[in-house]
Amino acid sequence: MHLTSIVIPSYNGLHLLGHCIAEIRRFTDRPFELIVADDGSTDGTAEFCRRENIPFVSLPRNRGFPCAANAGLKMASGDTVVLMNNDIIVSRRWLDNMLACLYSAEDIGIVGPMANYASGSQHHPLGYADLTGFHEMTREANRPDPGKWRTVQRLVGMCMVMKRELIDRVGLLDERYAPGHYEDDDLCYRARLHGFRLMVAGDTYVHHHGSASFRQLPPEKLAAVIETNRQKFIEKFGADPLMFV
Repeated sequence: MHLTSIVIPSYNGLHLLGHCIAEIRRFTDRPFELIVADDGSTDGTAEFCRRENIPFVSLPRNRGFPCAANAGLKMASGDTVVLMNNDIIVSRRWLDNMLACLYSAEDIGIVGPMANYASGSQHHPLGYADLTGFHEMTREANRPDPGKWRTVQRLVGMCMVMKRELIDRVGLLDERYAPGHYEDDDLCYRARLHGFRLMVAGDTYVHHHGSASFRQLPPEKLAAVIETNRQKFIEKFGADPLMFV
């Protein structure tokens, strides 16, 4: 059976991280390892990981999502790797369904779920009022159904399930996008250039609180970061990432 490494970068998000990990433990029925990539947090994240016996790496200062994610990915030992935001809440069969999709064909490299807060084809609110309602609705929404799997051109980096082979061939996240935004588009584009398919598992829903770390930035600064990184993508590939949304 596959070992899945679940890598969770976190910057001063302990209030979200604890709940994220609790639900992973509650709803994951197959072998997995947790790795927290602490991006220079000052909120007790490292102490929490020690207390909970969770392997972690701590960056000496806040370097941004791609850098923290890469530090965590380098620690991962599984033949499947999940890169997950700290503001994701999983529910029943989340990993089983996405692994079934990921390993249904050799050329599938990355699989992502549906969510209430996502751009593009992964956005689909279920209409629940709270997390109790979310978990109740996943009884039906997360019922395994390969007929709901579909190939896409890009996936949102909130929760990406990847084969180790993809990371070995394509490489880690490009840290030029620090503090974040478009590093997931970059990874998806490189994956497709290497012949991997990207899939949305339409039979898997997660709850996404949404942009928890970046809400700490003033809106005008966030907008500048997003546009700067979009230009970096265009300069690197000669293509606009907005074409693939």
